[in-house]
Amino acid sequence: MPQDVMTWPEDRRTVDQIGVDARATFISRTYAHLFVAILAFVGVVAALLQTPLPAKMMEFLVGGRYRWLLFLGGFMVVGMLASKTAFRAKSKGAQYLALAGYVVLEALIFLPLLFMAQHTAGGGVIQSAALVTLLGFAGLTAVVMVTRKDFSFLRGIVMYGLVVALLIIVGGVVFGLHLGTWFSIAMVGLAGAAILWDTSNVLHHYPEDKYVAASPSLFASIALMFWYVLQLFLGSD
Repeated sequence: MPQDVMTWPEDRRTVDQIGVDARATFISRTYAHLFVAILAFVGVVAALLQTPLPAKMMEFLVGGRYRWLLFLGGFMVVGMLASKTAFRAKSKGAQYLALAGYVVLEALIFLPLLFMAQHTAGGGVIQSAALVTLLGFAGLTAVVMVTRKDFSFLRGIVMYGLVVALLIIVGGVVFGLHLGTWFSIAMVGLAGAAILWDTSNVLHHYPEDKYVAASPSLFASIALMFWYVLQLFLGSD
């Protein structure tokens, strides 16, 4: 999720102020941590799906539409809070702790949706949604890396979009409205804008020692895209 990284002390060098080799090292470390976080997420989810927890969570959620609101709103809020926590942490240990905690929380939040997808559409739909998400992320990352464009202007758009999305979700739950396919498409687009901004942030504005803290922000944007790509696949099944 987007973070404001424009206010670092003057003695903190950002990525665009260091040499080419140092920048390449920073970027490779950031994406290595992101890759490990994704693998950890998959591992935690796979392990939890073998337990009674997902079924119990589904029983709880189907007991009231307001409980789904808790998960839908929590999904986006947790992403923003985890990114900020890791970003503001001063020590590497605290950054790793924030990243690990975020991965576990995201796995728990995704668990009911993945459980439902697995039992209503089969595991293939999850794999297809994951593939589409990864291809989308790779394509948007390539745009930033190749063009070297600073997409800082997208931060306001994404933040306002997330607030509007939360309000729409609240309204949908309160008034019993089905948000439908177009809402999911809009959210996939919003997630794409977040990936552009986060990748640009990593490339230009993060301090050179914050490669651990950069990965939760990227992970949150990928998770947002995956959530709504999967919703689209489930809606068309």
